[in-house]
Amino acid sequence: MAGRQGTQTVKNMVWSLVVIALVAGVIYIFVPHDESKTPVERVDYRVELLTARRAAAYPVAAPEGLSKEWKPTSVRFNGAEHDSWHLGFLDPDGEYVAVKQSTAKPAKFIPRATKEARKTAATEEIDGRTWQRYRGATYDALVSTEKGATTVVAGTASFGQLAKMAESLKTA
Repeated sequence: MAGRQGTQTVKNMVWSLVVIALVAGVIYIFVPHDESKTPVERVDYRVELLTARRAAAYPVAAPEGLSKEWKPTSVRFNGAEHDSWHLGFLDPDGEYVAVKQSTAKPAKFIPRATKEARKTAATEEIDGRTWQRYRGATYDALVSTEKGATTVVAGTASFGQLAKMAESLKTA
């Protein structure tokens, strides 16, 4: 009788687990759940841009004329750190594109801004300005140095999208 009672206990435990698994499966299937990424909020960068343009020792660049599909996501200006300017976007395909400027030495600023991308032999002429191409594991980039500052347009987007951003940059 003792052996039979032990078998019944194991059998009851297995049935309990089956019932619990079925209930959990039904709950998972019928309870709505969103597994998509949390949407990134659009930021208004106008105030920071005006501040940066007043304070920086170089003409601060920002895009003009991009479609509404380009979503500004981050903005920073740090006058104490070589007048560093950062403006981040998501392009229409959801890829990241950032405009970064600084008066820091290009040898230090470019690797940091491009996430260690390497200079290539290719250049692009965009809106009368020469941009050097950089390729990297994390970001690709277009880099231009003039007027006392280095400008980097970097991100996960294609070179075509990086070029669109570079073409839209104005220094009003």
